[in-house]
Amino acid sequence: MPVDGAQEARPLVVADIGGTTLRIARWDPHTGNLSGVRRRPVSGITARPGLDARELQAGVVDQLSSELSDHLDAEASDAGIPAVGLSFAGPVTSDGLVTAAPTIWGEGGEPLPLGAVLGERLGRPVLVANDITAAVWRYAESEPEPFCLITVSSGIGNKVFRNGEVLVHPAGYGGELGHWRSDPSPGAARCDCGGRGHLGALASGRGMLSAARRAAGGDPAGFAGSLLAVHAKGRAHGITNEALAAAIRGGDPFATAVLRGGLRHLSSAIAAMFTTIGIVRYIVIGGFALAIGERYIELLGDELSQQGCFGMDPDGMRNMVRLGMTDDDHSLIGIGRMLTSGAFSGICPSTR
Repeated sequence: MPVDGAQEARPLVVADIGGTTLRIARWDPHTGNLSGVRRRPVSGITARPGLDARELQAGVVDQLSSELSDHLDAEASDAGIPAVGLSFAGPVTSDGLVTAAPTIWGEGGEPLPLGAVLGERLGRPVLVANDITAAVWRYAESEPEPFCLITVSSGIGNKVFRNGEVLVHPAGYGGELGHWRSDPSPGAARCDCGGRGHLGALASGRGMLSAARRAAGGDPAGFAGSLLAVHAKGRAHGITNEALAAAIRGGDPFATAVLRGGLRHLSSAIAAMFTTIGIVRYIVIGGFALAIGERYIELLGDELSQQGCFGMDPDGMRNMVRLGMTDDDHSLIGIGRMLTSGAFSGICPSTR
């Protein structure tokens, strides 16, 4: 349900919560511009790894309530904020029920009616959507044909946009490519959701960081002579995603080999989507992929051409993938557009 006509002129508060960062901003539906962006570390599994899912869940809800309330108070001089849009890194039903959040509160946790809970606390409608579902709407007007948006960040997610809609079940099923089991071996890397061998555990930013640390431990001499070692030196935590991305951008063979290992799994997933539903445009966003930049797309295109896509020549395969906008505003802008476009099928009953 879109914001009604009388309210469309007013600014909206939009927020995006991922595995590591919560961002809140003011979004102007007329200009499409964001302002007053605030960033906070998420009070979830990354910041507090010793807590169980129930404790983390409660802490994240409290953080969202507090931060959104502060932001709304700061906007009190305006005509009033009619609604809040929240993009969330996990599967969300059409009525705002969060069914899982592996990168935020880990394995387990009860389904959470997040839209209704926050709506009651804030006293206005809070519309919640999966973060990649939201991000798709940033590109929906400009893309000339069906496309798949893929994010490579703390985890991996995707959504397909075709014929004016995001292909996702009302119960939130679909677009969770990060939980496709890519490696069936018993000792495969463990995903945040508790499963093993999932694509997110193998090719996300967190997965690549774990792979880089394992590679450094398994080949100390190779690591010592690498650009990755240079970038990691002096960092409090040694090898970090920032160091890994910098080494890959610099052409370091050691770091690039680590990334290629993850991209083989991602290219296999893309080839499967291409073969089954015929999508030929894949837009890649997410903090880890964007930190590497065009080099990430070049390497992914190489892996796709080696993987093979039935009926597509190597140049065509490389041209299927491209980098999205290089900022991190995808979900914030997208959730704002969802609020005013009618993309939401309803508002949580308690905040209607």
